[in-house]
Amino acid sequence: MTQVLPPATRIPRIGRFGWLMGLYAENHTRLVALFDPGHLAVGGYVSSIGDGLDVRLDVLDQHRYTTELRLSYAMTDPVTGEPDPSAYLRLYRDARQVEATHCYVGRRWQDVIGMFPPPAEVVGHRMRMNTFLGKWLQYLGERGHGVATLAPGAESARLAEA
Repeated sequence: MTQVLPPATRIPRIGRFGWLMGLYAENHTRLVALFDPGHLAVGGYVSSIGDGLDVRLDVLDQHRYTTELRLSYAMTDPVTGEPDPSAYLRLYRDARQVEATHCYVGRRWQDVIGMFPPPAEVVGHRMRMNTFLGKWLQYLGERGHGVATLAPGAESARLAEA
């Protein structure tokens, strides 16, 4: 027997913005479980699992409630000399969210979607970046990267010695 809901009963739907906030929360859970960057000092770190494809985590700045990061592989773009692929992240410790602010050196959202995009375009762009980040973090965890494989990079070791 099928039960029919009365017309006044509505099933709530999540909007695109709500979905994006959910992605930010999922990415926070994944990133904190993987590397716990909110407790790392400013500097570069490398996660190596012996597969020849090391992951680089740069803690760019630590603030009271946020951490600025760059996540990349230890590979460089032959044209720019910068790490590629890479994602710039903002970790909100108080809100328990991680936002990918941009995913390529020199390509901020203004470069990709223009200076005055409609709001739906901005939300769509952020959804794509943060969906990519979530899949990347999941992949890194499945490969075995984590706090146990994370070590200070060469420049961090030099700063600690000085």
